[in-house]
Amino acid sequence: MKKIIFILCAVCLINLGAYSQILKPVTWSYAAKKTGPNTATVFIKATIDQGWHLYSQFVKDGGPVKTTFTFPASGAYTLVGKTIEPKAITKFESTFKMDVSYFEKSVVFQQKVKLKGKTATVKGSLEFMVCDDKQCLPPEQVDFSIPVK
Repeated sequence: MKKIIFILCAVCLINLGAYSQILKPVTWSYAAKKTGPNTATVFIKATIDQGWHLYSQFVKDGGPVKTTFTFPASGAYTLVGKTIEPKAITKFESTFKMDVSYFEKSVVFQQKVKLKGKTATVKGSLEFMVCDDKQCLPPEQVDFSIPVK
């Protein structure tokens, strides 16, 4: 009898594990393009699954976690200005009781850099949050390293 109960429990756990999944509705990709002998633009692209949205860098306090980029100091390059983004969709979200700006499908963020040599590797991290019409996932942090040649 104990063996039968054990086998039933094992089958239930395996079945439950097969139905659970880790949600990763955003895929990040990176590129860089030299724009001059000592300047470049770094491109950070988010590809967002259907039905999900990624929040802008410019969300007011009290709302969802905004997308933020952090670039530690480097001897190989300096940042030129702030990270820019295209025009976002802005709508009222009852969950947050405020207007929020977000992106659907994909978005490309750009950061200009001034190189101190011929090449560099732009390193940093980004924090972001995504929601769909039923749930919001906890904020996530991603480290990146983008070669500029």
